[in-house]
This record gives sequence, structure tokens and C-alpha cells, in this order.
Amino acid sequence: MDVLGIDIGGSGIKGAPVDTAAGRLSRERLRVPTPSPSAPKEVAGVVRQIVEHFAWTGPVGVTFPGVVLDGVTRTAANVDRSWIGLDARGLFADATGLPVTVLNDADAAGLAEARFGAGHGRAGMVAMFTFGTGIGSALIVDGLLVPNTEFGHLEIDGHEAERRASDHAREKHDLSWEHWAERVQRYLEHIQMLLSPSLIIVGGGVSKKADKWLPLIELPGTPIVPAALLNEAGIIGAALAAETAAHAHR
Repeated sequence: MDVLGIDIGGSGIKGAPVDTAAGRLSRERLRVPTPSPSAPKEVAGVVRQIVEHFAWTGPVGVTFPGVVLDGVTRTAANVDRSWIGLDARGLFADATGLPVTVLNDADAAGLAEARFGAGHGRAGMVAMFTFGTGIGSALIVDGLLVPNTEFGHLEIDGHEAERRASDHAREKHDLSWEHWAERVQRYLEHIQMLLSPSLIIVGGGVSKKADKWLPLIELPGTPIVPAALLNEAGIIGAALAAETAAHAHR
């Protein structure tokens, strides 16, 4: 089954039909710069543009950089604050005339990695963390998503984790890979203590440079691996979520 997945980011909005049985894009993705301001009406216009580009008529999955509860966006990271408390599912459904599922962007990436990427075939708890502007998190337990975990906001040593250990913090403070890896190590040790995951997957843009810092981190008893699906994970995860919702409503 092909399902359209759309991934809303702070700088770009990307979409493509996804072969949900194989876990890969079935057509070349379309990327449109995120509007400025990134207000709901303008972003919904881009979602409609992507739907029209693929002449899409079926279910649509959309990721959002914030907490999403029953289609309502409760927080807004790196997009306009007018999203807070908005019925995003209704907004996108009205804009496209199609059934839409909305979920957190890190949750979507985690779903995709657990099903088709670095977590494929792994039982128990798989925890994924995306290191970028902040730290996104996703928790998958035996294939089921625990949504909206927001572990990037954990307080460690008196500081919000993502203010010290995100990729943005590394660039802002001009940290060496060694120094930054020490901060990530401290963060992941705390995660390990709280959750005891069977696997940790690290994603986000910095995962492409995993060879520079991942060998510096050691968590005895918990393997840590880089994400496999890279920039396509959000699109694939959005499509998987929309497929699940479509089956639930039959």
C-alpha cells in the first residue's frame, strides 16, 4: 500500500508517497522551503501543494515539530507559536480534503527506524534520539509507539539536556567532538538509568558524522547505533502512522 508522508521541519517541508510494505519512497520526494512566518495557514498551503503535486487522493500522514495529542498541536518548536492548541489534523484535512494523521516528528522517525531501519527486528524497548536544533525522542516498545516523550527537556546537572547536548549547542559553543561527546554521554547515561532500553538509535543531521563522536561514547549493556533511514525517516514514519489510522477506521 502506498501512503503519502509529509515531514514538516523548521527549514523545509518534504513529502513523498511511501511503499509501506517495503519502507521506502515510491516516488522522488518534493521539498518546499518552510514558509516565513511558519503560521498554520501558510504551512497548510504547502501541505496542499505537496498533495496536489502527487495528485494524491488517499490517506496522508504529517509530522509536526512539537507535542501532538489527538491531532492537536500542544507545543511548537522552531515554528510559529500560533500552532499551540490548534486542531492541526482538522486544518490539514480541510486544506487537502483528505483523511490526515498528525504526529510528532521524532515519533515518526522512531516508528520508521524501528520497523525498517536500525531497530528492525529488535524486541523490547528501542529509544531513538534526534540531535539537531534540540533533542527529539521516540520510544518504541515491541513495535508500539509511546508518543510525545520529549526527553530532550530532561534536566541534567541543573540544565535542560538539549541546551547542552543538542547539535545546535555543539555549534553555538564551538565544542570539539570530544567535548560534545562527553555531554551526550552524560545525557545517555541518564536515559539508560531511567529506561534500560535494549537499543539506542541516534539520528538527526549529526548522525551522518557518527564516526567522529559515536566511538567516544560507551554505555555498557546498551548498544548505540546511528539511524539508517536518515532524512527519509520522518516521511516514512508519517506514512506508517496514516496507514495504521486508516486500518483502525475501517
